Amino acid sequence: MRKSFLIALPVLLFLACGTKKVDKIDRNSLVERNNPHVTTLDSLASLSVGNGNFAFTVDATGLQTFPEAYANGIPLGTQSQWGWHSFSNPNHYKFEETLKEYDFRGRKELYSVQFNEPGRHKEAADWYRVNPHRLHLGNIGFEIINENGALVPANDIQSIDQTLDLWQGIIKSKFQVNSSPVAVETSCDPKSDQIGVRVNSPLMTTGQLKINFRFSYPTGNHSDDACDRTVPDKHKTTILSQDTHSVIFKRELDSTVYYVTVKWEGKATVTEKEAHYFTLNPEEENLAFTCEFTKEKPLEQAQSVAQTFDASSTYWQNFWERGGAVDFSKATDSRAKELERRVVLSQYLMAIQSAGMYPPQETGLTYNSWFGKFHLEMHWWHAVHFALWNRIDLLERSMDWYTQAYPIAKSIAKRQGYDGARWMKMTDPSGVESPSKVGSFLIWQQPHFIYMAELIYRNNPSDEVIKKYGFLVEETAKFMASFADYDQLEGRYVLKGIIAAQETLRASETINPPFEISYWHYAMGVAQKWRERAGQKRNLEWDELIDKLSPLASKDGLYLASENAVDTYIDIRYTSDHPAVLGALGILPENKLVRKDYMTNTLNWVLDHWNWGKTWGWDYPMTAMCAARLNEPAKAVDALLMDKRTNTYLVNGHNYQDSRLRVYLPGNGGLLTAVAMMCAGWDGNKIETPGFPKDGTWDVRWDGLKPMP
Repeated sequence: MRKSFLIALPVLLFLACGTKKVDKIDRNSLVERNNPHVTTLDSLASLSVGNGNFAFTVDATGLQTFPEAYANGIPLGTQSQWGWHSFSNPNHYKFEETLKEYDFRGRKELYSVQFNEPGRHKEAADWYRVNPHRLHLGNIGFEIINENGALVPANDIQSIDQTLDLWQGIIKSKFQVNSSPVAVETSCDPKSDQIGVRVNSPLMTTGQLKINFRFSYPTGNHSDDACDRTVPDKHKTTILSQDTHSVIFKRELDSTVYYVTVKWEGKATVTEKEAHYFTLNPEEENLAFTCEFTKEKPLEQAQSVAQTFDASSTYWQNFWERGGAVDFSKATDSRAKELERRVVLSQYLMAIQSAGMYPPQETGLTYNSWFGKFHLEMHWWHAVHFALWNRIDLLERSMDWYTQAYPIAKSIAKRQGYDGARWMKMTDPSGVESPSKVGSFLIWQQPHFIYMAELIYRNNPSDEVIKKYGFLVEETAKFMASFADYDQLEGRYVLKGIIAAQETLRASETINPPFEISYWHYAMGVAQKWRERAGQKRNLEWDELIDKLSPLASKDGLYLASENAVDTYIDIRYTSDHPAVLGALGILPENKLVRKDYMTNTLNWVLDHWNWGKTWGWDYPMTAMCAARLNEPAKAVDALLMDKRTNTYLVNGHNYQDSRLRVYLPGNGGLLTAVAMMCAGWDGNKIETPGFPKDGTWDVRWDGLKPMP
């Protein structure tokens, strides 16, 4: 018996690891060789520290010294999950005024939309689209003064040498001003909205180097740094309390109030330079301080500077040690080093930007896009990788929000005549639906909750998980079942009155886009499993829906964008934006609706003919996942590393899209999801590291990853 156990032990270990036996990955070396290094004042090379609920982004000085110079690059944001603001509503607009009637099924349905024609409906929709918006909580930078008493401009900063120490979560910056050195270290507490900073420079003893704190009013713009410094009378900054080593600022913006607590070590004084502009004036060569942002007046003693740095170091070392890891150092393909860099930096960015208590906005906690609101159809791309990289707790952080938003999601379904809960597309912590001419008609965010809940259950198959998420899985599926129309003549269920994930399609025309049909099939099947796990019988009507879903629309062996899109391969409208048809087998597992030969044909056509100049960052990993499932690993790698503008990854790891979206975190999250799948595979896969070629150029070592469904 003992001998049999010893023989079986290596097999058990193999199964437990989920990978081939490899030399232990030196995670410290893996991470540190990919530390970002900055040597110029580059507006696209900003670096951030954060914890998922708060992030602080700095320029090459290690603080937010030149926010204007970075405003059109990657802005120097200070953002939190709780920091939101609404402009006043003197005209008393009501949400009901954003609703418009549509008839897709022979009955009235009310959607919250943007209006083109002037009038109160347009004004109401515009107000609800802008409000609430995420706040920039305040700039913390250096006040650098030359011998003549003037502020030193950005181009006078010399000898820049800045590194983000990923292993400890600390930004280490060095630079010179007129040959005088400045050394800075910047960290973030892993549990609170607080930064810790250490500064060393002889310039502080001469009064030429100070710390400034600048506060702004929000702009309310679609995409920007959310800083309007031209309206000082619209907000208020006061010193609530002050002593020899601390100061508390109180911020008031309309009905929004928050607090900023600064504590320092050593001799320094605080001066008000002008409204909303304060300086901390050190008198010694060394200065250490913390700055904490809170929604409520602070009552507890904040952590010291040393405690903040120690907590950061401990958190990040644990982060890198406990999750999955992929080492490309033995791969000989010339692109392997770059892929490893993207993977390591994406893990860091997603942990600080997209792992908070709410689903994240597409630009995370760096700067506002879509007014700082989050998009639920993007939640999959932000969060699924956490489960695959064995960091399920970071996925679960944002899942509780769905319980808060459920009453509104229920009301949306009811107002449109459906059962269950219809998850909104664009929203904020309140759950209020944001009016949109596109988003209100999307449906592919609907099954995401079921997909993510299933990943959580796979990680912990327990009654506790069923109890926590089962009700919302059921309510999500109820909407999906009632939304599908039954075509009596053809004996099938159809999806219509929607804008597909490929947003160039129109709601009035679109019928049965393949990705959405495939997603309905997958998610309804999973919802049935959840009923059985909870001790309930399968819903027979749901089984009928699953059995009678429409086949995926095709023509000449190629899948169409939707049934009505017969000119899919001619009309530019159908070959731009997301090639979402590939998600039907890629994002999703194989099912009876998908013909692999048709999908192979479609993949090849898309790779050769798609308008890749009009795509988004997650389209490349989606294409790679489709190729991997079709046993085309070379094409999977080519797709993942395609040389296109929207597949660009900056020195800090951010996925650049265009001049408006210089940060696009769904691309980073999609990259991590695809790489995990290309390494660990998926349910039923029997090929080792199936997403990478077996020609000897991709010797990829990995551990701690989990397979996709």
